[in-house]
Amino acid sequence: MKEAIKNRLKITDKFWGSYIKVVREQVIPYQWDALNDRLPNVAPSHAIENFRIAAGEAEGEFYGMVFQDSDVAKWLEAVAYSLEHKPDSELEKKADEVIDLMEKAQAEDGYLNTYYQVKEPGKRWTNLRDNHELYCAGHLIEAAVAYYQSTGKRKFLDIMIKYADHIERVFGREEGQIHGYPGHQEIELALVKLYEVTEDEKYLKLSQYFIDERGTQPHFFDIEKKKRNDSKPFWFNDDYAYHQAHKPVREQEKAVGHAVRATYMYSAMADLTAKTGDHELREATKKLWKNVTQKQMYITGGIGSMVFGEAFSFDYDLPNDLAYTETCATVALAFWAKRMLSLEINSQYADVLETALYNGSISGMDLDGKKFFYVNPLEVSPQACHVRKDHQHVKTVRQPWFGCACCPPNIARLIASVGHYVYTQEEDELFIHLYMGNEASFTIQNREVQMIQRTNYPWDGDVSIEVLPEGEHRFTLALRIPGWANGATVKVNGEYVDHVPLMKDGYVYIERTWAPNDLIELSFPMEVERIQANPQVRHNNGKVALRRGPIVYCLEEADNGPNLAGIILPRDSELKAEYNEEILGGVVLIKGEALREDEESWNNTLYRPVEDHPKSVQITAIPYYAWCNREPGEMLVWMNE
Repeated sequence: MKEAIKNRLKITDKFWGSYIKVVREQVIPYQWDALNDRLPNVAPSHAIENFRIAAGEAEGEFYGMVFQDSDVAKWLEAVAYSLEHKPDSELEKKADEVIDLMEKAQAEDGYLNTYYQVKEPGKRWTNLRDNHELYCAGHLIEAAVAYYQSTGKRKFLDIMIKYADHIERVFGREEGQIHGYPGHQEIELALVKLYEVTEDEKYLKLSQYFIDERGTQPHFFDIEKKKRNDSKPFWFNDDYAYHQAHKPVREQEKAVGHAVRATYMYSAMADLTAKTGDHELREATKKLWKNVTQKQMYITGGIGSMVFGEAFSFDYDLPNDLAYTETCATVALAFWAKRMLSLEINSQYADVLETALYNGSISGMDLDGKKFFYVNPLEVSPQACHVRKDHQHVKTVRQPWFGCACCPPNIARLIASVGHYVYTQEEDELFIHLYMGNEASFTIQNREVQMIQRTNYPWDGDVSIEVLPEGEHRFTLALRIPGWANGATVKVNGEYVDHVPLMKDGYVYIERTWAPNDLIELSFPMEVERIQANPQVRHNNGKVALRRGPIVYCLEEADNGPNLAGIILPRDSELKAEYNEEILGGVVLIKGEALREDEESWNNTLYRPVEDHPKSVQITAIPYYAWCNREPGEMLVWMNE
């Protein structure tokens, strides 16, 4: 067993620091109240009560989704990461009490799932396709690993080791074991985390088993379906592509089915490739990455465009007003991107990671942390959402909670753990993937090195990095140059570095003998960019979106009036960026001149021969993540050019 690793990074960043503070002071207490059914006028959770019933501390019936346990697990994981930033004895005590409750609820053989323990005892592992047992186990394992690493306490980890050992006995290729895999992937990546902290290879092998077994014939879901006398066709077009189980994973080249299931699986595939060196799995993972990010990803990092099945649809099918783009899916994309960086250092992965973090994930939570989006569209017309049945999945305002509440605790654990995404290290090479204010320390070739980043990113592209080794020390720093950063410059101790010859796959590799107080200065010009979509994205032909640095922008009715679709942005219109600390917690706004057709010239005519009566209007664009934090109204990312 590895010793718990004390967090060696402190976020000092204004942008992410404010989000982490909101998670600690608002989100975690709010979600605790939700899990305990203390929020008025919202869908009840009953998640903590389910554990109390399973533990024998209360009487009653199971309530909620079959995966209700996972909400508690993600809340505990967010708590663990929050405690890294700021110790809180009261919060830790509350978490310990939940862990004590789980210990009491756990069966003697290690099993722990309140749905089956309370509602369907005796039916464990009979419907892996639909009922999320292994999914819940995975989230509990992830939370236990995070809590151990944050606090050094072993109880939660030991509970989950006992559960993982039970699962390892139940599943596998041996006679008497279940030759199957989960309907909702999650445990695969969790088992890799458990392996990393315990160094017990059986967990790594079990993760490999679940990945390798998926999609093989005869089909496991058909076998278990027959055993439970279920003769109904599967609702997703009778197609197990929903579970990415339509074929073995090494044969999959296109992302299909439920987007969260897919990206959790792809994350595990990347993890396993990094641990085992499996070339075939590596190539499959890279093909899937290319398909998702080059053909099925929104400019915001949103994925899963189709409401039916919360799923990928087909290449270049990226409707804006019908977009599903579940918050959990963008969170999962960030997980996957981070893991792809462990396969190979390439800025394409970090660019997507950055896009997901600054846009399509945090858009899922309002600025005070008490309302949430499950769906993150790129165009909203409130009237269409309220009247049209095919738009009813799109909400015009964030919701205080959900009956299916997977997204709120998922975004909480991502934000709380954002410091884990900034750096990675390989022996004597230290890689900087993200830019945010922080103080971190590393052991490089048995010597301590401190790093201090200072920046006003993402509003400003200037970054300073102070290098503080213990005495002079030779090693390599690899600095990511974001894909959007044209004309970036690099200085070391005030001297410009000709960094182009030092670049490899989007990173500048600087190998030198570093001395205390060496200073790196990066400058990334943050120009307002007009972005076009591939012409095969039929929804965006003749349209442009605005991006500045890592931030994607949108128009809101609050600034620009109704009928945003009537705005036309001329190609030669000057766009200016200006910081306004009074709006939306302090953001850079983009302002410029655009055109609108003079509606009065139509005289209530529905159609007419072509005439042009444009009038000049001023437009204001705000960061996409911050939309719907004022009065409700229309929103638009892609505008007519």
